[in-house]
Amino acid sequence: MIDLDADHEAWSAAQSETVAAADGRELDVAYYEAGADADGPPVVFLHGIPTWSFLWRGIAPAVAEDRHVIAPDLPGYGNSRRSDDFDRSVRAQTGVLSELLADGAHDEVDLVAHDIGGAVALRYAATRPGQVRRLVLSNAACFDSWPVEFVNSLGVPGTVTGWDDEEFEGKLDFLFAEGTYGEADPAFVAGMKAPWKREGGRTALERAAVATNTNHTAGIDYGAITAETLCLWGGDDVLQPVENGRRLADAVAGDAEVVALDDAYHWVTHDRTAAYREKLRAFLAD
Repeated sequence: MIDLDADHEAWSAAQSETVAAADGRELDVAYYEAGADADGPPVVFLHGIPTWSFLWRGIAPAVAEDRHVIAPDLPGYGNSRRSDDFDRSVRAQTGVLSELLADGAHDEVDLVAHDIGGAVALRYAATRPGQVRRLVLSNAACFDSWPVEFVNSLGVPGTVTGWDDEEFEGKLDFLFAEGTYGEADPAFVAGMKAPWKREGGRTALERAAVATNTNHTAGIDYGAITAETLCLWGGDDVLQPVENGRRLADAVAGDAEVVALDDAYHWVTHDRTAAYREKLRAFLAD
């Protein structure tokens, strides 16, 4: 099992690869997997924009001590396919998730999701209520709460690709170093930046940003979600404030609880790693 403090190179080396279809196109999907011999349904971790499965480096390996965990890089992100010839929207990513889980050995899954990964999880849980046992949402895109202005600006064609190296580095540091509560872990910052700094990364970031679409969460039937739900939120987030978590808890049909972790902005898995890990493992094991 990978170390909880692994850097992005070690995380990438530990990933496997599969193929999933979206809108008739077969897409390479990289994913982290551990604890495959554990009892119970798998726990699937979904990241958001502009991150990748490395977001869960301090969380997923610990959960794998008890459960089978899978953390994919959504197509367009991380080490999954990043070309220009497919849809990266929340709707399409939900289809990819369905493909990834279609041949699983279990009838149910637990979903743990952050940011637009939360939007994917919500769409999946609303359309397949019998297949999601527990749902954990962290600073999730929901209702009409997104996309935020900064992400919108990244989607303007030519914006990201037009920056010089210094400006591009500065924007990424603004996202991941200045966006943390207190002093940022250099390994977290470097890991979040790494996929976008590779060849084609700037174009991939533009494409990911332009694919954000509020309609894909505004139209969800939240009342159809029967999974037991935990809104495990960074309590000081201004991008997706904890009030959104409370609104979600009121909207879903299943039992729901809101836990706000103080001293945590949007990157709650970084800012309060130990507390997040503890609350999540208790909820999944209850």
